[in-house]
Amino acid sequence: MMAMAMASKSSDMIESPSERHSGDISRRKILSQSVTAGGIFLFCLPSPATALSASEASKAYDSYASNYDSLDGGSASTMLGIDQARTDLFKQAKGKVLEIGAGTGLNLGKYDLSKIESLTLLDISPGMLSMAEQRWKNMTIATSSESFISFVQADATSELVSKFGALSFDTVVDSFSLCTMGNDGAEKCLSQLSQVVKSKEQGGQVLLLENSRSSNPFLARYQDATSSAAAEMGGKGCVYNQDVEFMIQQSTKGNLVIESQEQYAAGLFRAFRCTVW
Repeated sequence: MMAMAMASKSSDMIESPSERHSGDISRRKILSQSVTAGGIFLFCLPSPATALSASEASKAYDSYASNYDSLDGGSASTMLGIDQARTDLFKQAKGKVLEIGAGTGLNLGKYDLSKIESLTLLDISPGMLSMAEQRWKNMTIATSSESFISFVQADATSELVSKFGALSFDTVVDSFSLCTMGNDGAEKCLSQLSQVVKSKEQGGQVLLLENSRSSNPFLARYQDATSSAAAEMGGKGCVYNQDVEFMIQQSTKGNLVIESQEQYAAGLFRAFRCTVW
């Protein structure tokens, strides 16, 4: 079957980053197929996925910035509850807000801007940021200051503290970026987030909406078996079976604490609200 064939694909057949991200396969479609057909591939051997490097990610995401919204949204995104999850989580953002992995600005319409003092959108891809800036202009939202929003190109796994300094933001937001960084990169990113956000006593919070390993054992086995294929064949390098809860605890040595967690689509993705102690 197709998924089994993809999972066993040899390394010498893997395309370059630009080639493997040039198709119109959506990782949301892959996830929706997991929900409906997860049990079929229970006995496939696990195939670990390798995330893109920072330079690969920048080039790859530049290459499909123009059609990213259609690839990462659509009916599959709605069916999985992703659109509603974005709204439910991001309306909690307040004060000085940093969104990492902001991409084309898909989340801009999900914020309650009346609660936000300033908004910084950060991404590793200049092409994606250009689309986000255009989206903001098209929204024609009146703000109290021209400096309300800024667009910053940077690597969230290593440059947040050096660019912004410690305790700089009231809210830090991320949606579906950790999976593209791999486990090591994701843990580094979480460590950076925990440093630039204000403490719980100061009202700081980290809001995460991430792909994760399913709480359903059948779907989890399917994810393990196909994670490499999903990353290579339309998942934009996304390692979609990460244990995000464990990484939060591991990467920050207990400093970043999960205050609340909500599962969607049998745990295929989860929303976290965290604070720094």
